Amino acid sequence: MKNTYHTLVIGSGCAGYNAADWLFDLGVTDIALITEGQKMGTSRNTGSDKQTYYKLTIAGEESDSVYEMARTLFDGGAVHGDTALAEAAGSVKAFMKLVHFGLPFPTNKYGAYIGYKTDHDPRQRATSCGPLTSKLMTEALEKSVLQKGIEIIDNAPVAKLLVEDNQIQGLVYYRVGEGFVTLRAQNIILATGGPAGVYADSVFPISQTGGTGLALAAGADACNLQEWQYGLASTDFRWNVSGTYQQVLPRYISVDADGIEHEFLAEYFSNPAEGLNRVFLKGYQWPFDTRKLEGSSLIDLLVAAEMKEKKRTVYMDFRRNPSRLNFEDLNDEVYDYLKKSDALFGTPIERLQKMNPKAIDLYRNNGIDLHTEPLKVAVCAQHCNGGIAVDINWETNIKGLYAVGEAAGTFGVYRPGGSALNSAQVGSMRAAEHIARKGETLGESEENAADFTPPVFNYAPTVNFIKKTRATQDAMSHYAAYNRDIPQMQKLYDNCRRQVERFFDDATITCDADIPALYKAYDLLITQEKVLSAMLFAAREWGTHGGAMVKGTQETDAARLKEVVITKGNYSTFAPVRALPECDDWFERDWEAQR
Repeated sequence: MKNTYHTLVIGSGCAGYNAADWLFDLGVTDIALITEGQKMGTSRNTGSDKQTYYKLTIAGEESDSVYEMARTLFDGGAVHGDTALAEAAGSVKAFMKLVHFGLPFPTNKYGAYIGYKTDHDPRQRATSCGPLTSKLMTEALEKSVLQKGIEIIDNAPVAKLLVEDNQIQGLVYYRVGEGFVTLRAQNIILATGGPAGVYADSVFPISQTGGTGLALAAGADACNLQEWQYGLASTDFRWNVSGTYQQVLPRYISVDADGIEHEFLAEYFSNPAEGLNRVFLKGYQWPFDTRKLEGSSLIDLLVAAEMKEKKRTVYMDFRRNPSRLNFEDLNDEVYDYLKKSDALFGTPIERLQKMNPKAIDLYRNNGIDLHTEPLKVAVCAQHCNGGIAVDINWETNIKGLYAVGEAAGTFGVYRPGGSALNSAQVGSMRAAEHIARKGETLGESEENAADFTPPVFNYAPTVNFIKKTRATQDAMSHYAAYNRDIPQMQKLYDNCRRQVERFFDDATITCDADIPALYKAYDLLITQEKVLSAMLFAAREWGTHGGAMVKGTQETDAARLKEVVITKGNYSTFAPVRALPECDDWFERDWEAQR
């Protein structure tokens, strides 16, 4: 069996496949893509009302430029200027590759790729192939990788990254029946998605497990692990309820322990139009935002209060109109939108059928009929805006280790909706380009420069780590999500740290088939520990900001968000953002330098 590669890519989402595809096209063919499950992950198994891809404006009369897009990304707060500029500069190249692969992004009759406005977007840079945009991206990139014959090592969850003298040396994966397998590599691209298991209340698909802890355990620095995006999502089938789901003005209800139904928005707002205007705004202001606590984000708080304080189950009901709905009472923005959409009629489900029938089909295909049943929802974690710290080539502080997609900490506080898909494509492309430029090769070796000795496992009649994992996830959702409590987070952090130190000594498994789950729990616990370290530091220094209210603090002055929170080991601190570069471009000079 081959045990040495030039480069390994971990992850089979749109970032991982894109990295492998670019490497091959750039002449780096001694590669393999390794994954715990080829059909797993967020890219393939999630989306939204119309899942957004954020790119440079390339249609219409509206002016735009690479630098303006970079400025938008940078102004989101706690974003490095050089990576923002790289994401903007690479957006058209990355987008057009997907177009070439057949992604059906809509155009006008002249062939221009039209756009729309998304959250935290001053222009109309967003586009979409529909609710499954990232799935279509992943399938197209996977097809290209398979056609090129790139090796895929499936059903191989990675247990450890091997590092020596701050240089990546390889990895160890575990396969049931085969045991631990060590592969040597000069470069590794971590494309494992976000740390999906941090929270109990989560819209990440069950199939998304992440691998942030692999890099953290290997000594990689983290950036902005405290920055997350939260919003309303369905929980029986995990999906964002953004866009049209809100703009058709569904009825919000909660059900108490006695089965009594409460239309709680109608109870809270004496003028029903005030509540409905806010519901509508949740469509494109979907992320919870502490700057909008009296606006659209009030809906999130009211949903959370029904669940956390009143212990009720909350639903969005599309079958009946909200009480006292009168279209004429809605504000101009809402009324005009519905009028232009020919949707000033009927019930929410009838309006949804008119405006976005695929949104209904999506739930029907997953066992939920919005015509006949309400949709259970909660305020959930949806995206980690932090991750592993990277430079403009998406390389970490460990030489040869790259982090791309949501695994990379490039997104800051207020990222425009859909910028994650652009970042995944640009970051993985730049990592591949940087690796190709290095042009180094390794020979076959029987020995590894870094050794791996597995721990001694404790076998028992039952596993004991799963219950602890769930308890920590519940506590994270309760005290360290959109509503953060410093004393409780400190207790939770201390508990996580103790568990990490004694994890393999205390954990029990029933058989070797439990080993992959054991390592996933360890990876998650390491990540939760570092996330809490960053959260505690930011809560004490910044207070309330972005997607998180910190109990007992005020809203952070936006001027303070010109720093990032860096986590090294168990210590978090501020570092200044790298400035947005001033581009003194001159064709002849730069062409000569490139030659």
